[in-house]
Amino acid sequence: MSVPDHDFAGRVASAFEPDGQLARAHPGFVAREGQRRMAVAVAEAIEQGEALVAEAGTGTGKTFAYLVPALVSGGRVLISTGTRTLQDQLFRRDLPAVRDALGLGLRIALLKGRSNYVCHHHLRRNLEDGRFERREDAAVLRRIERFAAISSTGDRADAPGIAEDSPVWARAVSTRENCLGQDCPDFDRCFVFKARQAAQQADVVVVNHHLFCADLALRDEGVSELLPSAAAVIFDEAHQLPETAVQFFGRSLSTRQLGDFARDLLRIGLADARDTADWTPASGEIEQALRVWRLAAGRPGRRDAPQLRGDREQRQALDALLALLDRIDALLMGAAQRSRDLARLALRGAELHRRLAQWLAMLDGTAIRPGAEPHEKGETDGPADELDEAVLWSEVHQSGVTLHATPLSVAPAMRRHREQTLRSWIFVSATLSVAGDFAHFTEAIGMPDARTLQLGSPFDYERNARLLVPRDCGDPGSPEFADRLVETCWPLIEANGGRAFVLCTSLRMVDRVSALLRERAGRQEAPIELLVQGSAPRAALLERFRVADRPVLVGSASFWEGVDVAGRQLSLVIIDKLPFAPPDDPVLRARIDALRRRGGDPFREIQLPAAAMALKQGAGRLIRSETDRGLLVVCDDRLVTRGYGRSLVRSMPPFTILRDAGEALAWLRDEA
Repeated sequence: MSVPDHDFAGRVASAFEPDGQLARAHPGFVAREGQRRMAVAVAEAIEQGEALVAEAGTGTGKTFAYLVPALVSGGRVLISTGTRTLQDQLFRRDLPAVRDALGLGLRIALLKGRSNYVCHHHLRRNLEDGRFERREDAAVLRRIERFAAISSTGDRADAPGIAEDSPVWARAVSTRENCLGQDCPDFDRCFVFKARQAAQQADVVVVNHHLFCADLALRDEGVSELLPSAAAVIFDEAHQLPETAVQFFGRSLSTRQLGDFARDLLRIGLADARDTADWTPASGEIEQALRVWRLAAGRPGRRDAPQLRGDREQRQALDALLALLDRIDALLMGAAQRSRDLARLALRGAELHRRLAQWLAMLDGTAIRPGAEPHEKGETDGPADELDEAVLWSEVHQSGVTLHATPLSVAPAMRRHREQTLRSWIFVSATLSVAGDFAHFTEAIGMPDARTLQLGSPFDYERNARLLVPRDCGDPGSPEFADRLVETCWPLIEANGGRAFVLCTSLRMVDRVSALLRERAGRQEAPIELLVQGSAPRAALLERFRVADRPVLVGSASFWEGVDVAGRQLSLVIIDKLPFAPPDDPVLRARIDALRRRGGDPFREIQLPAAAMALKQGAGRLIRSETDRGLLVVCDDRLVTRGYGRSLVRSMPPFTILRDAGEALAWLRDEA
């Protein structure tokens, strides 16, 4: 690590002065005391190798507040984001702007997971194979081929005309299991290798939480790391980190993974070793076994371990699949020497076989937990201990099933990796505390002693915003709740000329509310334009919302955060009810049971803090600039009638609270 000079914090603070480097480079820059305080705190954490948790309200300018000390520090810095959207924004806009303002000639790099980069080898193999479910899929793959031929990055974000949710993209990329590495005939032009090479040579590397957590998990498995070492790691959108980490420190196996394996078995087997085995029936047997499993799994939903242990039909299907994978292993071992692709496929099949066998053994109570390795005598607090309490559960969708082994907590793993590196870890978000208390987050990341900093928003919420908690919506659990919500909120939507988000806590509520709004809109002379989650890709819905005359967008979880619509275009946000996690979540139930056994209070320590942070995120969609004005409606009067509501209100910005919908309507009309 490069040791910063003795006046490091002073140099950082001076950049934020009214006549400092940022103001000189950006004429519209406004010096904010909260931003300067945060920048100095980040500088001190980097200098001392500490952990810092900083909550910065909307409008603080948190991005510049961590970028300036990161660039001035002189050491290599990793910046990790919760979303690829922010990752691209940092790399393409914010980082160059701050670097140039400071006059520093630093090298910056963008690094994503391999599924974001075209793989020349697998793209070519799939084009040559020519097996497509739809004719238009072949055209999309050809378009990706043309993009790969001229692109310097192979990054999906740079690919024009490829739908965000296109299933064809998966046929143009590699996975860790099927990548040929240096044995690949296209290695010299591999986009993934080039991106990682650029990251190794850069001073600042922008990654995302998924890639960062994948790197930690691979280190636990003894695999060479994906990311370069760094003096400091800064996590933006840090509130997403604990749940992202859970995905990578656990294990999963899905019908989709096995279906992809079956299709690759057929394609690669016929292409490289047609004479060694009957690949067509072998692939067909796997696909048939997956269909049997899906039927045995029953209706869509989540199942916990006790339910799964009692499901004899599904267990028979899984045992049959396990035996089939054992035979496929032997088949591939006999042909693996015929090509590099077959050798990789054999390893991939063996790994899928191992995962299923281990999951079933864990269900029976006869296996070491996922990620565990036999310990040296006296060794403790390693991967095996951390995953000793993994929660077993399954998730059934219309088209498939996923088996999960999820750790109760990632705190031990996060703490261990932080202690091993001794680098500064800095966590930044607008939502990290509950009523000023950071314990929920700091304990989730295994750093209860981390230094904390809370900076409120500089925006004047008391003057520019109102929070309506209407009396008329009734019990959120009643069958009439959606009707009452629309009855109460429709006059507000009309008075505001649309320009509203309706944020729901379930997809069922999205469907019900959107149907009721559509019915009302059809009776109006100047109808609203209704945009509903699922009717188009998220990015397309937001783009349309920003330009439509009277838009109302109805959505669930994906619209509660990471959405920025400034100005009058979004001046009404309606939240259906308090965002407590659904009771059918097996991992949540297991965490609640574990805490209760330790004598804790699950509602106060788990459920309420999670709801508070989610509510704060949803409310944060409303006021995005100093001149914004708007109304937030929370149609759940538990916010003001229950004792715990005070904690939720204290976690939100300081809105002026209204109870009467007529008063809110009058305020909206005055603002029009």
